[in-house]
Amino acid sequence: MNQDLATRYPLVLVPGMLGFVRLVLYPYWFGIVPALRRGGAKVFPVQVSPLHSSEVRGEQLLAIIEDICQRTGAERVNLIGHSQGALTARYAAAKRPDRVASVTSVAGPNHGSELADYLDHKAPGDSPHGRILKAVLHGLAVLLVWLETGWRRDPLPVDVHASHQSLTHHGVARFNLAYPQGLPEVWGGEGPYEVNAVRYYSWSGTLQPGLTDQGRNRFDGSNRFCRLFARSFEREQGQCDGMVGRSSSHLGQVIGDDYPLDHLDIVNQSLGAVGKGAEPVRLFTEHAARLKAAGL
Repeated sequence: MNQDLATRYPLVLVPGMLGFVRLVLYPYWFGIVPALRRGGAKVFPVQVSPLHSSEVRGEQLLAIIEDICQRTGAERVNLIGHSQGALTARYAAAKRPDRVASVTSVAGPNHGSELADYLDHKAPGDSPHGRILKAVLHGLAVLLVWLETGWRRDPLPVDVHASHQSLTHHGVARFNLAYPQGLPEVWGGEGPYEVNAVRYYSWSGTLQPGLTDQGRNRFDGSNRFCRLFARSFEREQGQCDGMVGRSSSHLGQVIGDDYPLDHLDIVNQSLGAVGKGAEPVRLFTEHAARLKAAGL
């Protein structure tokens, strides 16, 4: 059996806002988990509250990590978090560095999301638009829980307001004051590669006309939404994936921040319908090899 991607510690994949493990037959990490397992990696896609604060999700993740360590005999795990899953993973690593070998942020809003700020301004929670948005998101979260077939545990709490506020610049700034591990000191720079014996990595993408709007993305509705959401960006206008800005995604060692991938392409969603020349699955297999080479 191929062992090229057999990392020392298990890989734990943490989804973002409105995330899941598998909806009926459709996995969140489309094609990624099988590719990693073919290389010999032990991979655990997990579920935390689809809508809640990063701290609440982080506490849920800590319990899951403990369970995985007990079941596998591993002392630690490698956390890979997409979007808000990156903040969730950062929280867990800050609280229990003895249980976390590495944190990898994949399109994580490590300095907040301009889209979240835009929605906070245009549809505040006490406004009619805000109440409608809250109801829609809550309904989606309930539907996701109902359709979830890859994670059978106790029902998870949902808090739309806490989730949204955790992704605004102000919300993430408060989070970063408490959990600064791996953050760059300079905007657009790299952060410490290692803190408290935990390695930190990140990668992200940007919308690139002629690439991200070509290939199978021409038939991908989620890419059209990302292009629409990108209009809300000002500070990182033209330098975002539709939901997270390029520099805002930086954490620890930056593997890359300009892959031609929108916010959902980066985890190969929409049945792997991605833009021209994009290979999101390869980013994960290469990273598993990187972790293995680092003894993680």
